[in-house]
Amino acid sequence: MIKRRKTRQIRIGDVAIGGDAPITVQSMTNTDTRDAEATIAQIGNLIGAGCELIRVAVPDMEAAAAIRAIRDGITIPLIADIHFDWRLGVAAMESGAQAIRINPGNLGGADKLGRVVDAAKAHRVPIRVGVNSGSIEKDLLKQYGYPTPDNPRSLIESALRNVGLLEEQGFREIKISIKSSDTLTTIAGYRELAARTDYPLHLGVTEAGGLIAGTVKSSVALGILFFEGIGDTFRISLTRDPVEEVRVGFELLRALRIRERGPEMISCPTCGRTRIDLFSLAEAVEKHLQTMETRLKVAVMGCVVNGPGEAREADIGIAGGNGLGIIFKKGKIIRKVPEDRLLTVFLQELDRMEQESGGKKRTAK
Repeated sequence: MIKRRKTRQIRIGDVAIGGDAPITVQSMTNTDTRDAEATIAQIGNLIGAGCELIRVAVPDMEAAAAIRAIRDGITIPLIADIHFDWRLGVAAMESGAQAIRINPGNLGGADKLGRVVDAAKAHRVPIRVGVNSGSIEKDLLKQYGYPTPDNPRSLIESALRNVGLLEEQGFREIKISIKSSDTLTTIAGYRELAARTDYPLHLGVTEAGGLIAGTVKSSVALGILFFEGIGDTFRISLTRDPVEEVRVGFELLRALRIRERGPEMISCPTCGRTRIDLFSLAEAVEKHLQTMETRLKVAVMGCVVNGPGEAREADIGIAGGNGLGIIFKKGKIIRKVPEDRLLTVFLQELDRMEQESGGKKRTAK
């Protein structure tokens, strides 16, 4: 049984982070933030997949101003990602950002940081102190060396130094992230950081890669940390549609039985008996399940002979054959359907089960 590390609790909009709050899944848009319409549309897709917090890049004042329209068009808290220019942080909060991510040490000194902190206090906005291997101060690199699995000290000291800058300004609505592209360095760093502070932690492996490499690296690092009770919110960083980040994130939590949101899909790996395009079928079903809230076990099997028996624990399942497919519940066949209508009929059955359970589709505002 996983026992969560006890941390302070902060709030981003109506979402609690840390304490006894659930571990939250977040992502970041890859649209041009200045294009509010496109950004709202992408966030709508992310909300449909279950995303609970969203971060947008703020490279200039036009992007900061667009935050108002974006926030008005979405239903989850909005975080502004700020680098170097303190004015962008203030402008983003004035436009309605509900949290900001900064590296306090690169904003130009205590006076400029103070202006950001004053705005954060005025707007009741928490701050994420975000440090990664590429942003560590030169003196810390000289003293401790580049972060490695055996010695992540420079990452830790950089994060705590920057947290200290905020504390000196009387600010403590903080969460921390220390990111590395190396899986083992990420694990070692967060372990040490968790032992030295009770601020909530945002987990992630930065620059993790594409769908396969990024999923594996992130799942190994974050899975180990979550199993040890470390972590309060996280992003799976993929060079991919950010919707995939959310999908992977929830599957990671489900695998650890930390959170089970919506249906679970099981599917066979295919074999020589398969007479249907199971890859496309499974992908279509999985995409549909991301919009559902009802907790079901859904099976997608490639063989009508063995499918229902192998997946008899599933609440509902589908199995394809040669020109004909079946829909089954708890191992018993309830319907036979021509192959060309199998997916359509199955999705209709899933929607009917969702309605009967009182669940609803997750959509944008």
